[in-house]
Amino acid sequence: MTGKELVLVKVKDVLPAHRGVGIFLEAGKKLFVIQVDVTAGYTLGMQHIGQISERPTTHDLISNFFAGFGIELVRTVITDMKDDVYYARITLSQQNELGRKIVEVDARPSDSIILSQNLKKPVYILRSLLERLEDVQEIYKELKKKYS
Repeated sequence: MTGKELVLVKVKDVLPAHRGVGIFLEAGKKLFVIQVDVTAGYTLGMQHIGQISERPTTHDLISNFFAGFGIELVRTVITDMKDDVYYARITLSQQNELGRKIVEVDARPSDSIILSQNLKKPVYILRSLLERLEDVQEIYKELKKKYS
């Protein structure tokens, strides 16, 4: 995937939604939402406001494994959406005495975004997917009023 195919994504907000939690993501001028379960939503919401858990979360544990084995999370890319289910890939890199190995792994977007935020790595969406998505600015404004 080239830079022209990818659009940088930023977490705008995490709000309760009818099926769990909505992660509102900005990509360019478009705002889109990914529905996630309450646990992932809570973890991302706490990260978003800068609150650190007293005990390591599962995502902290994975990040610690990465650090321990010299694995770098390079980026997350939200790659597809089918039947309201989003798909993502994380790119991992490891340099050791045998050389450099790069692997792409299929992962839930919620986990990918949490790990990327945790490790301060970029999240992208495929431009072709972004163009298919509805802009949810109005829905976001309504929910924001409701929960403010």
